[in-house]
Amino acid sequence: MNTTNPDSAVKTLPIYLSIAAISLVQALQLSVSPVLQGVQTHYPAVAVEWVQMLITAPALLSMVIALLSGRLVRYVSLKRLVLFASALAAVVGLLPLASDSFWLLFVCRVLYGVALGITTTMNVAVVAAFFKGEARVRAMGVQSASIGASMVLVTAAAGYLGELGFRYSFLVNAAGILSFVLLLVFLPETGKQEGGGSAHGRQRVLNRKVLAIDLMAVLEMLFLITFSTNIAMHLRGALAGDSSASGLLNAFFSGSQIVIGLLLGRLVHLSRKMTMPVAMLCFAAGAEMLIRFPEHLLPLAIGSTLCGFSQGIFVPTASTQIANAVEPEATASASATLTCAMNLGQLVSPTVMNYIAVAVLGGVTTTNVYRVAVAGMLFSAAVSALWIYCTARAEP
Repeated sequence: MNTTNPDSAVKTLPIYLSIAAISLVQALQLSVSPVLQGVQTHYPAVAVEWVQMLITAPALLSMVIALLSGRLVRYVSLKRLVLFASALAAVVGLLPLASDSFWLLFVCRVLYGVALGITTTMNVAVVAAFFKGEARVRAMGVQSASIGASMVLVTAAAGYLGELGFRYSFLVNAAGILSFVLLLVFLPETGKQEGGGSAHGRQRVLNRKVLAIDLMAVLEMLFLITFSTNIAMHLRGALAGDSSASGLLNAFFSGSQIVIGLLLGRLVHLSRKMTMPVAMLCFAAGAEMLIRFPEHLLPLAIGSTLCGFSQGIFVPTASTQIANAVEPEATASASATLTCAMNLGQLVSPTVMNYIAVAVLGGVTTTNVYRVAVAGMLFSAAVSALWIYCTARAEP
């Protein structure tokens, strides 16, 4: 890719603002999370799995587009791709306001997956293009923090707007317009990525480390997304059906990623190579809090924060390791495989988790789903730690 050398006098503020703008589009994936209970109540004939898939359905197209975007940067500049994604997110996000139809909403959420696939992959590519070494780790932390901040704004706003009626929450998708303007102004034009799609190139992308990280990403997202797909329906007592309360908990989930993103460099230094297992353990602890205190806001907020720590630690860590595991020209394609892996975990999560809840615990309840998620994440943490340990032993 014809990018400015990271060691040159490129000012970082415009790049950080561009990263924040891309992150804003990514955050729109959770825009419906605070109002899922309202959606389910409004459309009683629609099965709960379909309602939950309003969050995970974008992953369907996102997987495909993520893989394609790794190749598209050879023909279309990174800037043009993310500008298109921002515009698309705004259009399909606001379109459901035109009709009170669940299936229009569902189709628009699926189409949003195109924007999600592009931005998730290209956000990593932007960092890799303009930063390297320790600066890249810090930039990945800023990226995680910006995603967290965007999710706070999106979910909190959607929750409060949802108090007027769940359809009002769709207005938050106008954030795609803001993202478009910021990217148009601040993101430098990078040109097209050089290099072809040779077999040797594919080998550079799909090495053993990349595949292992992708597998960990599938497991992380399979269990992590249960927070967002279940939290609005998990609340009990006085909190039941309160979209502003679920919006607040989503904001704690997202806001914690701001803190952990800014501290990522220090955390990586302290946890050394075990950062990904630490991320998984954070979710297990947080989900256990959700299970035990469904009626009390304070412990729910603590649990939501711990769950957010998991995403805030895992995603930038995995993204950094993916970028470091391949040659610079293969970064976009390697990042696309990570995006695909994360979206795969999210996409199958409602079906897989509900099936396991019925088979093992006798029924689909939010508590049972969280119990399955805790057990699964603990298992994943053990597998991840074992892989890291064995890899370290095998290194010369």
